[in-house]
Amino acid sequence: MDKPQHHIFVCASFRAGGEAKGSCHKKNSTEFLPYIENEILDRGLDAQVTSTGCMKACDYGPVMVIYPGGHWYGPVESEDVIDEILDALEDRTVAENYLLS
Repeated sequence: MDKPQHHIFVCASFRAGGEAKGSCHKKNSTEFLPYIENEILDRGLDAQVTSTGCMKACDYGPVMVIYPGGHWYGPVESEDVIDEILDALEDRTVAENYLLS
């Protein structure tokens, strides 16, 4: 199996019982998954996108994390924000405006 160069995690707020309780889900984070997937393909990025359980960063949601850099971004509330983050990924930089510290 070929491992992707980048792995993008998008918080979907699911808890152990399977119920979505956090703010990311309420702010429609999962609706961005198809957009991110299409952008990865269109840009030719070697990346995989995965929705996750609650990342415990509700105050900053929706949250997106990119590895191997370990960069946490939020709030990721629009396709424009996603574009800025993916532009930075392509440029091998960090989208400072959305970086959580």
